[in-house]
Amino acid sequence: MTAGGRVRRSALAALASAAVCLPAQQDRVVIGSKNFTESAVLAELMAQMLEAHTELAVERRINLGGTMICWGALQAGKIDIYADYTGTGWSIVLKEPGKIADPLQAFLHVRRRYRADYDVEWLEPFGLNNTYALAMTRTRAEALGIRRISDLLAHQDEVRAGFSVEFGNREDGYRGLAAAYGLELADVRTLEHGLAYEAIRSGAVDLIDAYSTDAKLLRYDLRVLEDDRRFFPPYNAAPIVRGATLRDHPEIERALAKLAFRVDDAVATKLNYEVEVDGREVAAVARDFLVREGLLGDAVAAIGTAGERRGFFARLFSLETVGLALQHLGLTAVAVLLAALLAIPLGIWIIARPRARRIALGIAGIVQTIPSLALLVFMIPLLGIDVKAAVAALLLYAVLPILRNTHTGITEVDPELVDAARGMGMKPGQILRRVQLPLAARTIMAGVRTSTVITIGVATLAAFIGAGGLGQPIVEGLYLNDVDLILAGAVPAALLAVVAELGLGRLELALQPRGLAA
Repeated sequence: MTAGGRVRRSALAALASAAVCLPAQQDRVVIGSKNFTESAVLAELMAQMLEAHTELAVERRINLGGTMICWGALQAGKIDIYADYTGTGWSIVLKEPGKIADPLQAFLHVRRRYRADYDVEWLEPFGLNNTYALAMTRTRAEALGIRRISDLLAHQDEVRAGFSVEFGNREDGYRGLAAAYGLELADVRTLEHGLAYEAIRSGAVDLIDAYSTDAKLLRYDLRVLEDDRRFFPPYNAAPIVRGATLRDHPEIERALAKLAFRVDDAVATKLNYEVEVDGREVAAVARDFLVREGLLGDAVAAIGTAGERRGFFARLFSLETVGLALQHLGLTAVAVLLAALLAIPLGIWIIARPRARRIALGIAGIVQTIPSLALLVFMIPLLGIDVKAAVAALLLYAVLPILRNTHTGITEVDPELVDAARGMGMKPGQILRRVQLPLAARTIMAGVRTSTVITIGVATLAAFIGAGGLGQPIVEGLYLNDVDLILAGAVPAALLAVVAELGLGRLELALQPRGLAA
């Protein structure tokens, strides 16, 4: 063997040895939660237990929206674990037609069906039963003599109800409740669950739906109405895990089994109270509970030590807000850029095609009428729960102003200028590039400006599907009823819109052809 060959072989041997010595890439598990306090607390408890008792890297995807968003994310493999409730599994996912009252039978049934139908495992329950409830302020309930749900029948015309979107549309919510009790409340409105408590406190509504472990039931001194016809099924919370994830990492079940029956109703209410009323961070509340229960073992020091929730200015000027603003800007920039690449050529193409113009502008106009959150949800089956779905929805919203302004700007170019260019021997492509597009540039840019500002606002809803951005503190602040947290997301979003408007306005002026008035 030559000297060169020996050197190459030695080098390869050294590289192989180094590769063996390198640590293997750490496996990752993604834990999600719905957009309310208890779900986030349970997610954090599970995350910290896995960090303490396994070698897994844990990613948190908090505040993903309602049941079907989390369930869709689990099925798509975008998350591996989240906490759900037996009543929700029974009525919403499995769509079982009958009612069930026995908690054990409900748990065993949903566990068997999930395993057989979806390859999803229900692990041992946490111990709490967070069932739905109806609540009124104590003074209003006493004034009307209402203690039970059936007592509402005598006051249907005078009780104003404010129900969360999910409760109002679920068979195990108001729909089924109304049928079971014969209720036909005259005044029913839809509210974000976190805002419903403020609405009942201020007297805007008399009746709200609640979760039986809600901390705000204590904070606002509300009376929970007795479910005298036993309509609401048991809602025992438990971790649900993708079967594939559990087969790859059986240590997950062993770690989470340590939480089994450690979080009863009273404990859950207390943890929720610490977050919602005392203003503590979810991670700190979860950590303190696990330490008190001796569940972290020797891993206590490895878990975060966040404490009280930060105020408005502390959040506003934090690196976290900078990161969220950059995410928000990235979502907006990509969506508007893709919209411009689609809408400008399409706006040019439809000029000479009246039928295509009507169809294109009509479709773009219809998309604008779809509620933005609904459009995000529509994207989930196609693109999953991540940034791609958010960008696709934002792109569709951004198309109409650019498309309409492109068409308008080019068609409104003075026909005499076009005729003059044609008389000089210019071909259609040359007329478009040298005459029409330069003269229409400001109008097109006005469409881009409008799309950008709209997209910055709509992008705050991307937080509902875990796409990040400045909507994250807004959503969290809504369910915590924390104005400082809401403003910590809303103010930077508004500033981004103002900066984008001013910056693109200057670019629009710069595109003004020389010789035309400003």
